[in-house]
Amino acid sequence: MPIRVGVQIQPQHASFEQMQQAWREAEALGVDSIYTWDHFYPLYGEPDGRHYEGVAALTALAAATERARIGALVFCNSYRNPQLLANVHTTIDQLAKGRVVLGIGAGWFERDYEEYGYEFGTAPERLRALARDLPLIRARLARLNPAAVGPMPILIGGAGEKVTLRLVAEHAQMWHAFGDTEVYLAKSAILAEHCARVGRDPASIERVWGAHEGIESHADALADAGVSEITVGVGGTLDGYDLGQLRELLQWRDRRNARG
Repeated sequence: MPIRVGVQIQPQHASFEQMQQAWREAEALGVDSIYTWDHFYPLYGEPDGRHYEGVAALTALAAATERARIGALVFCNSYRNPQLLANVHTTIDQLAKGRVVLGIGAGWFERDYEEYGYEFGTAPERLRALARDLPLIRARLARLNPAAVGPMPILIGGAGEKVTLRLVAEHAQMWHAFGDTEVYLAKSAILAEHCARVGRDPASIERVWGAHEGIESHADALADAGVSEITVGVGGTLDGYDLGQLRELLQWRDRRNARG
């Protein structure tokens, strides 16, 4: 299967117009997937710098693009009613004509919670909430009218070995996490164990993998290990977005796919 490349255009520090331009440029370069994220404040750089909300950003991303798969890496389960989140994604999928991925995770960025009045609690509590809400999301997706145009896979972000990977095995069509090839292989083996317990073929879960830096040095090894999409994150600045690393990764993808 051909390897795919995704880019997370991080919705911080740049202007909204610069972010829209980066989406369009990434699609013109031939990227397979474009992602945003779901936070209320920048994750790095100026703590109170410009930042854009996730649902509005994903809606604008759907309108600004025509071909690439789109979604968030990932929406925080704590911030919205889960059935509302399902409805939001299905509606955006109408605009995107079937290109939406429903990315979700348990949440972790404490400032978001504190500033906006959500209860941060503990990591186990947030994971229990995600386990409770994933069946609600799936049930609501099955009932919505109109339904999603495309397959709208559920992507779960994270690599916690006891709970998160179990939830991936039980509910997700896609899995996203970060690390080098050794980390991927170790986590993938644990995911396979969870799949065996629930009677699921682990190959049915698409592996979407990123690294915080130096992803190019791991790209071939990750692809050989079974990763189907490699992602790179691009942060915004006052000057916009530099897609140089994305161009390099796309060139690698094209060379690899040409080899068959």
